[in-house]
Amino acid sequence: MSYGSFALYYDGLTRNIPYEKQAEYLLELLRRHGHVPGLSLDLACGTGSLTIALAKKGVDIYGIDGSIEMLSEAQQKAADENLQLLFLCQKMQSIDLFGTVDTVFCTLDSINHLVREKDVQETFRRVSLFLNPGGYFLFDVNSLYKHRCVLGNNTFVYDTEEVYCVWQNALEEKTTRVSITLDFFEKEGSLYHRSSEAFSERAYGVEELSAWLQAVGLQTEAVYGAMTFDKPEKTTERLMFVCKKLN
Repeated sequence: MSYGSFALYYDGLTRNIPYEKQAEYLLELLRRHGHVPGLSLDLACGTGSLTIALAKKGVDIYGIDGSIEMLSEAQQKAADENLQLLFLCQKMQSIDLFGTVDTVFCTLDSINHLVREKDVQETFRRVSLFLNPGGYFLFDVNSLYKHRCVLGNNTFVYDTEEVYCVWQNALEEKTTRVSITLDFFEKEGSLYHRSSEAFSERAYGVEELSAWLQAVGLQTEAVYGAMTFDKPEKTTERLMFVCKKLN
């Protein structure tokens, strides 16, 4: 899907995400695992906020996303920062790079947007294919706990200067798949214009993901609670995987 309406409001609804601190955290993870980023890919980069934050810290990086609308926002933001960054429109499970890279980042539960197991497996295979031996793949996912106990069948409301958003979830317990409906209300004079977006996310277990990674030559070196260097607990909502491409 294109996330067309979502792309217009994404940055306004995610202002609470500390992209600079997230970039620092990812680089510190690599440092602790003895890896220099080298040529890097921001997979499922969305509107490019993390791509830009990493680039400003000296990382040689480009971004890929499946939504042309998201990438349009990313290109404009990069231009506003006087950064010449490459953004490509490709789906995660069918990336086809010009050459290999040393590091792949994939954040903000992008893997969860792949609701079919075969798409997750194919994404991992494609990452491994284009990752140099000894290279690193860092990605985060929403945990099973978050899908069952936080997102669940709940409704969230966001009221920003740009838009009023109603976020409604419906949990399928058997698959931990959450169907998400977003309704956006943007004020136009004395009236409101309504637009909607619908998509799904699915949570996967650590053992399941690690097995799929191992099958394509990606070794899980560590799993942390996201934005920490600690082992996840039962109530950890987001997990950070640190994986290395085997020689």
